Amino acid sequence: MSIFSDVPQAPPVAVFKLTADFREDSHPQKVNLGVGAYRTDDCQPWVLPVVKKVERLIVEDNSLNHEYLPILGLPEFRSASSKVALGDDSTAIKEDRVGGVQALGGTGALRIGAEFLRRWYNGTNNTATPVYVSAPTWENHNSVFADAGFKDIRPYHYWDAAKRGLDLTGLLDDLEKAPEHSIFVLHACAHNPTGTDPTPDEWKKIAEIMKRRKLFVFFDSAYQGFASGSLDKDAWAIRYFVSEGFELFIAQSFSKNFGLYNERVGNLTVVAQDNENLTRILSQMEKIVRTTWSNPPSQGARIVSKTLNCPELFAEWKGNVKTMADRVLLMRDQLKAKLQALGTPGTWDHITQQIGMFSFTGLNPKQVEYMIKEKHVYLMASGRINMCGLTTKNIDYVAQSIHEAVTKETNAK
Repeated sequence: MSIFSDVPQAPPVAVFKLTADFREDSHPQKVNLGVGAYRTDDCQPWVLPVVKKVERLIVEDNSLNHEYLPILGLPEFRSASSKVALGDDSTAIKEDRVGGVQALGGTGALRIGAEFLRRWYNGTNNTATPVYVSAPTWENHNSVFADAGFKDIRPYHYWDAAKRGLDLTGLLDDLEKAPEHSIFVLHACAHNPTGTDPTPDEWKKIAEIMKRRKLFVFFDSAYQGFASGSLDKDAWAIRYFVSEGFELFIAQSFSKNFGLYNERVGNLTVVAQDNENLTRILSQMEKIVRTTWSNPPSQGARIVSKTLNCPELFAEWKGNVKTMADRVLLMRDQLKAKLQALGTPGTWDHITQQIGMFSFTGLNPKQVEYMIKEKHVYLMASGRINMCGLTTKNIDYVAQSIHEAVTKETNAK
């Protein structure tokens, strides 16, 4: 008998299982709307032109070597990342109360932040502090905080299925009822999976309650620039909260907006009350990183750092990001128009009201099953689709498939 005989088989990660099923499907018209990555109109991964350019610069830079980075990461990457999130004129940066921790993607940034909060937030060993995540949310949010040791992870109202939009009343009510000092994970923009974001006025209402109720803000910023095409617009909520005096964390990912999925480039930006607090916070995060991955890899961070710190490259990158965002917005417009032209039952305005890579279509599990099994269109059981999986070549087929799935169920009632 093996000493590991009692280890149970873990269920597969849903999105990766979906991709595996798609690959095994031999149907000529199959479509993958599940994968969380950008695709061109030819349904291919896109290496950003600016990334190719910077990679060549790195190869030709004889001053670079493969020595260890500092534990907290490449300094010029960390500072540039925080500046992108908070803005060129950030008062918090000028007051020297902003710091960063280079992490293994956005997930790594979340985990380091969660581990620190569990150890040091509002006293030591805070396993009982409530952590609130939106309902629904990215599946990793629950697991990251649970694995960091938090025992009380709660949902807060976010998605209104009936109106296919934000449940602002429920959200604000949950904020009012949450115990003081609770931790809230907020999506900075392009909410995953719904694609539904609060408006600036709604963000102000959220911030007012959180400030009054002494709630801690942990932003997950995975899509800055990718949602609207504007870095500043997509960081509006973060910058507003900082302007209101919040101490907060921001988990940043450069997987989507740089196309650096496998480089795992992330940053945890810390906005503290003052420099003295920041110094102590980062000293404890350094200890956490030391026993987690010791110090981070350099390649992806160098690509991002060189791009963000060079005005010409930065401008080129913003253009690349807008190219991706504009294609997503075009696919939203076309999908909505085609569903309406087909006379598909229900309202489809939410397709264009949502933003970012993902759309919560409103398709139910039975309709999703029909899409996968009968039409070979792969999407998450929740009805979430990746708009980047749509192309000018497959959008008619996808729209017709959605129409059939919805109509079939409507006629059966």
